[in-house]
Amino acid sequence: MRKTARYSALAAAGLLALSSLTACANDAASTTASSGNGGSGKGEHVKIMVGGLDKVIYLPAMLTQRLGYFEDAGLNVELLSEPAGVQAETALVSGQVQGAVGFYDHTLDLQTKGKSVESVVQFSHAPGEVEIVSNKRAGDITSPKDFKGRKLGVTGLGSSTDFLTKYLAVKNGVQVSEFTPVAVGAGPTFVSALQKGAIDGGMTTDPTVATVMEKNLGKVLVDMRTPEGSQKALGGPYPSSSLYMQTDWVNGHKETVQKLANAFVKTLRWMAGHSASEIAAKMPADYSQGNQTLYAGAIKSTLPMFTEDGVMPENGPETVEKVLKAFNPNIKNADVDLSKTYTTEFVKKATG
Repeated sequence: MRKTARYSALAAAGLLALSSLTACANDAASTTASSGNGGSGKGEHVKIMVGGLDKVIYLPAMLTQRLGYFEDAGLNVELLSEPAGVQAETALVSGQVQGAVGFYDHTLDLQTKGKSVESVVQFSHAPGEVEIVSNKRAGDITSPKDFKGRKLGVTGLGSSTDFLTKYLAVKNGVQVSEFTPVAVGAGPTFVSALQKGAIDGGMTTDPTVATVMEKNLGKVLVDMRTPEGSQKALGGPYPSSSLYMQTDWVNGHKETVQKLANAFVKTLRWMAGHSASEIAAKMPADYSQGNQTLYAGAIKSTLPMFTEDGVMPENGPETVEKVLKAFNPNIKNADVDLSKTYTTEFVKKATG
């Protein structure tokens, strides 16, 4: 009975979140358009929702715009922002936007729910995520084996940080019912939750990681910002940040998708040939929150996660499926067709 009540409460919470998403997306749209990030230029108009525009793991989205590569490709791309990837996913499926920049793992989760979504440009071959533990709990939490009974921060329930936290727990003998995931977002809200003791630790990305370290609020427990870190924690390459779109839309707008792929691959190549400081200098000034050196350092720590060609890493989808099957009953009991969760058609023809 307790489990039934709990699941009903979760379902109700999910419906509430979905009902409020349209308002959030509209707020984001108006904010983004007024700040000059898209929506008023020349070229074909495409809306892309990003699971946090200022997160370094999603840096290629804003960087592509700042470098002028969308415009060069003949596109007028409007970048919108939501604090968590799961919200970007919902905006895509509901048709509010044509593309989402978020974690590839959502494509597998959505397939089990009857939605056909595919990654068309794979930005990364590692999660770029870090599990941080509060300094107050560092003596008690020395590995994911110690997650039992803890409150662990994630960007949002059902987000990729939530997925990865659950996997690390299960892999280390802790059931998902034995700890409490807490949706705290990223940036200042994550830092505040850690500072106030609302969470014992949590999973986040740069520049939040760099801020936590600078303020001496926590320690790194699991670092998945590099392919080596991904291999150690997850057992293989873990394709994470990507541009994913509904398959029907991709098939009906191949010329547009090719232009997007051209722009993003051009950015990934540019990133591979420039330093973290040079990349930081191209980003909006407010992303550094007044500390350009700290921001550049955050980019440098995360750069190893990015691909140079936008191609899905070999065995990456299999690693993601293994991770999700460990704790997600929908995927555990489903026959996922991985070939339908991504395409390399466009990145392999990318120019520029």
